[in-house]
Amino acid sequence: MSPHHDAPSPARSFTTSSFSLHHQAVRSIYSMDHYNDAFETSSVESGDVGIRRALVPGIYVPTVAFFESSSENVDVETTAKHAVRLAEAGVAGITTQGSNGEAVHLSHKERNLITSTTRKALDEAGFGYIPVIVGCGAQSTKETIELCEEAASAGGDYSLVLPPAYYQGLFSKDTVMSFFRDVATASPIPILIYNYPGAVSGMDLNSDVIIELAQHPNIVGCKLTCGNTGKLNRVAAATRAATPSEPGSGFMCMGGSVDFTLQTLIGGGSGIIGGMANIAPKACVKLIELFEAGEYKEARRLQAIVARGDWAAIQGGIIGTKAALMAHFGYGGFARKPLPRPTKDESRRWRDAFEELVRLEKTL
Repeated sequence: MSPHHDAPSPARSFTTSSFSLHHQAVRSIYSMDHYNDAFETSSVESGDVGIRRALVPGIYVPTVAFFESSSENVDVETTAKHAVRLAEAGVAGITTQGSNGEAVHLSHKERNLITSTTRKALDEAGFGYIPVIVGCGAQSTKETIELCEEAASAGGDYSLVLPPAYYQGLFSKDTVMSFFRDVATASPIPILIYNYPGAVSGMDLNSDVIIELAQHPNIVGCKLTCGNTGKLNRVAAATRAATPSEPGSGFMCMGGSVDFTLQTLIGGGSGIIGGMANIAPKACVKLIELFEAGEYKEARRLQAIVARGDWAAIQGGIIGTKAALMAHFGYGGFARKPLPRPTKDESRRWRDAFEELVRLEKTL
């Protein structure tokens, strides 16, 4: 089955009953009364390897990687402080080694250091229940599995996996499907499919592929950075995805950018894994709370502000996001070379571009 060119899923191709037993470790942080004790986990004692924290619908933050300015070594102290700041804002989880986390600039050892630092910081600050998702994308099946194993050892609860793409011109029609199934079968932690065409030479997994892969018991969610809300709606419906008010099957159908948070929730999605939440986590969390409370007029107003802020983040990428953190919160540093450092004019531009959003953030 080709992973390209999304099309509607054929009628009755997949039954919702296929997902009823696969993905049940989910509970809501916005409407706890909708969930019963069956969805609780032993997450408070979260320092132990092997205890998996529940994924709950909400806002997940793919954290940026912080480096010391002179040496470009990993800045462990800032990594820890930033994770706690996000947790205190009420996010549902944290993702390390995503696109915002400069995974392609990190060695395996550095990836593990950032994940373990994040896990330890959350535990010590009383947020042991918050799950950590770890980006584990690689070009070979073997290295991807190794990254999943290392993520588990470093304190990661789930892995976020991009499809390989470097040799996609040589792929057979089943290569991508086999890749995800092989990784999911071998991984010691559950995986989420990461569909981000911009990071994998335009490869865009369609809804049929994602729905079929979701039947694997160790594939528990997806992140759709493609921005295709029709695809998201089809996947969410076919998998009975968890939402902030209903556990469904527990499958996590996540949007990949906070500028379509409301669209994701209306379409039956589980929440967002979005980089702009590094800057304004409270605003992103508030948006979901407003939707769940039925305050749609205020939610639309807030979504517009968040979307304008996210447009700045999209334009500036890691460079703009870190410049905004520096300007408004006094930390962030720079991306690793060969990414350039922003000029004074560029730094001013990113500061101004996030001004409206940060002003809102500081009122919450």
